[in-house]
Amino acid sequence: MQEFLQHTLNGLSIGSIYALLALGYTMVYGILGMINFAHSEIYMMGAFGAFYTARFLGLDTPSVLNFAIGLCGAVLFAAAVGFLVEKFAYKPLRNSPKMNVLITAIGVSILFQFGGQIIFGADPKAFPTLIEDQNLFSLFDSPIHLTDLLIYFVSFASLGILSFIIFKTQTGRAMRAVSTRPDMTPLMGINNNKIISMTFVIGSALAGVAAVLVSIKYPKIDPMMGVRIGMASFVAAVFGGIGSLHGAVVGGFLLGLGETYLIGYGASTYKDAFSFVILIIVLLYKPTGLFGTTRREKI
Repeated sequence: MQEFLQHTLNGLSIGSIYALLALGYTMVYGILGMINFAHSEIYMMGAFGAFYTARFLGLDTPSVLNFAIGLCGAVLFAAAVGFLVEKFAYKPLRNSPKMNVLITAIGVSILFQFGGQIIFGADPKAFPTLIEDQNLFSLFDSPIHLTDLLIYFVSFASLGILSFIIFKTQTGRAMRAVSTRPDMTPLMGINNNKIISMTFVIGSALAGVAAVLVSIKYPKIDPMMGVRIGMASFVAAVFGGIGSLHGAVVGGFLLGLGETYLIGYGASTYKDAFSFVILIIVLLYKPTGLFGTTRREKI
């Protein structure tokens, strides 16, 4: 029981990270009908944003304030990168064939990966200790660490803020309108370009949050850090139903739990293959995912 509970807590921790990143994929798909394969590299940029914010401001003492400052640095940097990617890479191709946009997204991803190695260096860097981990208490003899609680709290707070924006604000209503009928929204006074940019900014900001949460738990960052977690988060979005916000969250948690149980019960060798197996099964038997719906297109 103790072992199962520990694996469950670890699975919820990594699952919350997958959920944050999967939301970025699913939001862009819901608005534009495209997969932003550069999203995993925006996550990587968020980690380096926090790293250089901490270095520039001299945040060398672990504290809640320093963690909050590093988190803000990651969010702002990732959001700025997401905005620029949409403006200069995707916006000019708005009316181009989907294949052109797909190739561009892959190209931007590769550009960031190898450009990051040139700018930041290919060697892994030790992420600053923004907050000191410690064992707070035990739950059924399973230790609960400060970093884990912080991951749960920040992840759920971010999900709550996103839910409020999407369902309770005018910007969120405009996003839902653009995702449903982008041809009609200009007649309602909605600026499609502004809403699309806002979608990229919000999704990228969530990637920045995820980057800091991962970096405080596994304090090593490098320009290729987004490749594996980005693919897993994409699988989580597809599993939950690409285009569905709650589907991305459910898919993230289920994938995180599945991977953790796999590792915990002696099958860690197959951890990296697990995501691809899930993706193949979903595409074969339920392409719309758990909560996705079929999109109809006029020809």
